[in-house]
Amino acid sequence: MNIKRGIQKIKNIYHLWRAIWANVFFGFPSKKIIVIGVTGTNGKTTTVQMIGKMLEDTGKKVAVYSTINFKIGEEEWVNKTKFTTQSAWELQQFIRKATKNDCEYLVLETSSHSLDQFRVWGVGYNIAVMTNITREHLDYHFTMEDYRKIKRKLFEITAKSQSEVEKIGVVNKDTEGFEDFALEQFDKNYLYSFNEKIINIENGNNLILQEVQFENFKSVFKIKGIDFKLNIPGQFNIENALAAVCVGVSQEISLENISSSLEKIENIPGRMDFVKNEKGINAIVDYALTPDSMEKVGQMMKDFKTKKKAKLIWVFGSCGDRDRGKRPIIGEIVSKFADSVIITNEDPYTEDPVRIIKEIERGVKDKNKLLMIVDRKKALEKAFEIAKRGDIVLVTGKGAEENMMIGSKKVPWNDKQVIREILSYNKA
Repeated sequence: MNIKRGIQKIKNIYHLWRAIWANVFFGFPSKKIIVIGVTGTNGKTTTVQMIGKMLEDTGKKVAVYSTINFKIGEEEWVNKTKFTTQSAWELQQFIRKATKNDCEYLVLETSSHSLDQFRVWGVGYNIAVMTNITREHLDYHFTMEDYRKIKRKLFEITAKSQSEVEKIGVVNKDTEGFEDFALEQFDKNYLYSFNEKIINIENGNNLILQEVQFENFKSVFKIKGIDFKLNIPGQFNIENALAAVCVGVSQEISLENISSSLEKIENIPGRMDFVKNEKGINAIVDYALTPDSMEKVGQMMKDFKTKKKAKLIWVFGSCGDRDRGKRPIIGEIVSKFADSVIITNEDPYTEDPVRIIKEIERGVKDKNKLLMIVDRKKALEKAFEIAKRGDIVLVTGKGAEENMMIGSKKVPWNDKQVIREILSYNKA
C-alpha cells in the first residue's frame, strides 16, 4: 500500500502543476465569488442542491457544481462525466464562467479525490461543510484515518483562505472525530446533530430539532416553532437539511425562508427518486452504495414496508476496480432488510462482473431470497415481475448516472429511464 500511495503522490505533483496553470490562466476566479464547499461520504449532492435552492430563493445568483448537475444562474446541464469534481482546468473554467455571469455564490461538491489530487488547489473556499464520514474509497485511501485526513483538507484550505468574507465551518456532530473539523481559525463554527436534536451555533444560540415525524415517504419537523417539510424522505435527508439550515443561518437567511425553500424541492435526481407508474409499485432509484448509506436506506424501507405490509425487492451491485472489502458487507446489509435480493451488474470497469456479484453474494445470509442476474436490465425486469401492487422495488448504486462503465467504454444507461420503459411495456 505504501508503494501505491507513493505512486499516487508522484501523480499528484502533475495535478498540482495543472491546477496552478489553470488558476493563473483563468485569473484565480474564485476570489470573486463566495465559495461553499460540501464534502463527506454521503449526502453531498443533496446538501448542495438544498443550499443552492435556498440561496436562489433569497434572490442570489448562484452557481452549482455537483455529481448530478452544473448550474450557472438559469442555465443548467447534466453532469455526464461520472466525476464529482472534474479536473482543475474544467473547474476553474466553470468558476470563471460563473463570475462572468455575476454569480454571487458557488456551491461546490468537493470529493476526497479532488482534495488529494490538488484539483481544487487555488479555490478560495469561504464555507466548508462536512456531512459525514463512513467507509468508502478505501481502494484509494487505504485506511479510514487517511480518508478522514483528506476530508479535513477542505477545512484547512478554508481556514487559510485570504478572503475577507467570514470563514465558516459546518460539521455533522454525529460523525466520529467531528472535533477535528471545527477549526479555531474559523470565524464561526456550526455543529448539527440528529441524534442530539440540536444545531449548535458558536455563540451558544442553539436551535432545537422538534416533533420529527416520518410518514408516506415525507419528513416533517420543527425548529424554533417553524414547520419544515421535506418531500425527500429519510433521517439522512433531515441531516442534509440541517447542514443546509446551518449555511442559511450563517448567511442571515430566516428559518421561515429556509423552510419554504426546502419544501419546494420535490425530488433530487437519483436520490430517493420515485418512478411514477400505473401498476401501484413503489419504484425508487437511489445512489446509495456505501455500507452506511445502504444501512440507512434499508432501515427506512423496513419501517415503511412494515406499516404498509409490503415486500421489498432490492436490486443492486458494486463498482469494479474499487473497494472489494465492502462487497460482502453490503450483501449482508441488503439481505437483512429485503424480501428479495437481486444482485446485478453496476460499473464493472475492468473487473469480471460475475466475480463482483459472487463477492457480494458471500454476505447474503439467506440464499433462498437471492437472485444473481448479471444483465442489469433483466434484473430490473425480474424485480418488477416479482413485485405486486404496493410493494417496493428499490434500485441502488447508480442514481441519476447516464452511463455504465464497461472496461474503458461508457455505455449509455439510466436506471430511471430503463424502469420507465419496463413499466410502460408491462402496462396492463
